[in-house]
Amino acid sequence: MQSFRLWFVCALLFAPAARAQLSIEITGAGAQRTPIAVAPFAGENTLAPSLSAIIRSDLERSGLFRILEVPLLQPALTEASALNYAEWRARLADALVVGSLVALPGGRFETRVRVDDTVKQARLGAVALPTTREALRAVGHRAADYVYEKLTGEKGVFSTLIAYVVKRGNAYELQIADADGMGDQTILKSYEPIISPAWSPDGRRIAYVSFENKKPVVYVHSIQDAKRTVAANFRGSNSAPAWSPDGSRLAVTLSREGGSQIFVMAPNGSGLRRLTTSQAIDTEPRYSPDGRWIYFTSDRGGTPQIYRMSATGGEPQRITFEGSYNVTPRPSPDGKTLAYIARNGGKFQVAILDLANRQVQVITDSDRDESPSFAPNGRMILLATVVNGRGVLSAVSSDGRVKQRLTTTSGDVREPAWGPFID
Repeated sequence: MQSFRLWFVCALLFAPAARAQLSIEITGAGAQRTPIAVAPFAGENTLAPSLSAIIRSDLERSGLFRILEVPLLQPALTEASALNYAEWRARLADALVVGSLVALPGGRFETRVRVDDTVKQARLGAVALPTTREALRAVGHRAADYVYEKLTGEKGVFSTLIAYVVKRGNAYELQIADADGMGDQTILKSYEPIISPAWSPDGRRIAYVSFENKKPVVYVHSIQDAKRTVAANFRGSNSAPAWSPDGSRLAVTLSREGGSQIFVMAPNGSGLRRLTTSQAIDTEPRYSPDGRWIYFTSDRGGTPQIYRMSATGGEPQRITFEGSYNVTPRPSPDGKTLAYIARNGGKFQVAILDLANRQVQVITDSDRDESPSFAPNGRMILLATVVNGRGVLSAVSSDGRVKQRLTTTSGDVREPAWGPFID
């Protein structure tokens, strides 16, 4: 998996640049953020971009840390330096990150990172990450993931990827970018709509719906070699693909037998089997993380609500009861909560349902949200919304406290999907 990740990063770096990348604006942050210092890395000025700058930016975007200003130190601190904890406590830092970029024989490099708790005056960990000139930004994100995990106990998502659709003029582009919006590249361009991108669990493929044949067809697109196959091109509509946790199946919405119903099949289209048999519209399937359930939207009760059924079929159970419009279910990675779009006082906003106690919390304050997508650690949710008549992406923490806005200089941005962890 690591070789795939490095191949993909290098492919992005050497590919033609996209016309506009996402920029991220933090519009709200957690009330209690840990003050942390990230010292300039020894030797990092020999290559661009700056490793310490990438780590600072990533940690700042998480909303959990307040990044302190650190002057240029002479000599620079490294992972081998003896640290004066009292000095850093006087700077109000609860944690300190130091490191170096070391040149190795053969044109190779190694990024060395150390994390210390200045309050407990203890080293939390150190790591050495091999890198190349071309993959320096990717290694910076991996280093930030390492720091994040040492400080929080949960995996970071800075080295993951996101997918989204940009409409510029009459053209649609399915794009992939780093989680910070950098390195954006177009993997498919069409003059017909592209919707519903969904990452495979291993991050190697994306399923999506394209209208290039003047009807909705589900495709599976390989990221590594750009090859794609038709997964569902049956009579009528083919839409809303969702991967099973093991990547062996796709749940899709088909109208081939009249009405919109949920089917499952292999990613190559074989082994098709119908799951729902109602007279209603059943759509937007999504597997639970353990693969036991499929959540979906249905109007079988008169209004759009969220239901779930066994992944092998059976009688559905209604899940949402507050309000008359609840759609687009997205289970959290731990399976404990469900994000969805709820109509709330005329606004369409992201809500979180605790599946154990049935408590509901609306976590966005925008008017026209759609397509929520959990980060693989469950901490943040990526979504599309409309600002000043233009589609933009936003991100909100699962508790609603941290908010970000991701915009481009041109075009409408919709249909986000946050990719999985890639080792």
